[in-house]
Amino acid sequence: MLIKSRPSWALPESEVTPESAYLSRRTFMAGALASAAALTMPGLARAEKGDVPGAPLDYQLAPEFSTNEKKAPYQAITTYNNFYEFGTNKGDPARYAGGMSVEPWTIEVDGECGKPGTYSVEDLLRPSQYEERIYRLRCVEAWSMVIPWVGVPLAEILKRLEPNSKAKYVYFETLKDPEQMPGQRSFFSVIDWPYREGLRMDEAMNELSFLAVGLYGKTLPNQNGAPIRLVVPWKYGFKSIKSIVRIRFMEQQPKTSWEMIAPEEYGFYSNVNPEVDHPRWSQKRERRLPSGVLQPNWIDTVKFNGYADQVAHLYKGMDLQRYF
Repeated sequence: MLIKSRPSWALPESEVTPESAYLSRRTFMAGALASAAALTMPGLARAEKGDVPGAPLDYQLAPEFSTNEKKAPYQAITTYNNFYEFGTNKGDPARYAGGMSVEPWTIEVDGECGKPGTYSVEDLLRPSQYEERIYRLRCVEAWSMVIPWVGVPLAEILKRLEPNSKAKYVYFETLKDPEQMPGQRSFFSVIDWPYREGLRMDEAMNELSFLAVGLYGKTLPNQNGAPIRLVVPWKYGFKSIKSIVRIRFMEQQPKTSWEMIAPEEYGFYSNVNPEVDHPRWSQKRERRLPSGVLQPNWIDTVKFNGYADQVAHLYKGMDLQRYF
């Protein structure tokens, strides 16, 4: 098993607060390894119909890309979501996403690269070794969670696709399928589907950028962006596009969905920044979930969501009030 060197910002697993669903990791790890021959993805067992909360993943235990903050419970992560393809209420994704088919799943790769084509998600990820990363997720709506993702570094996948010298940005699209995604059929939807996102190339190649295929050591639930989603923890959550079906390498900066809807409120970069308020609310504080009426659990927001040491250099000399 390949063990990478521990990043300066990583903490040992012993310092991370455990969660009940996580305590049995040794058990389901053993089950995953024992059934490796039956896996349909490299190192990944998809959940069979009726399995809850999902099949276990085979992933390396180190390095731990971690935080010493308490992780949100599995139930909170999987029942409180923004995934407008299934509705605008936080419970709509968990309510309606279960019927979405994620097998087989293909991703179109095009644009300024040496290996365009249609890839199954299995082939795109092969031969990557899955790893766990425990990241903070900060929503632009001023709530946050700490989530243990399982997946692969985005840079590892992009390098295999051989972006050329014209590739300055990476563009992503979510599945457009109104039959499976009732939110896309809504008369009240303000989004021009499919959902679109993008990163500057150096952002996409940063060590923190991650493609998640699971959480809490098990396969990613549909409501959280199955079978594959982006995670960029220093940016607001809407940048972490779900259920990806297209990756395009571009010379020009792509238009993103929320930027097209309200450019005065949602910029291309969308870095977590308490110094730049949303036009309709402050970004100086956030409500860490789970929380309640009697215990709202408000905390101060930190610039770049606490990942400045890893990403601040990407924006050296930029006016982050203008490029928000």
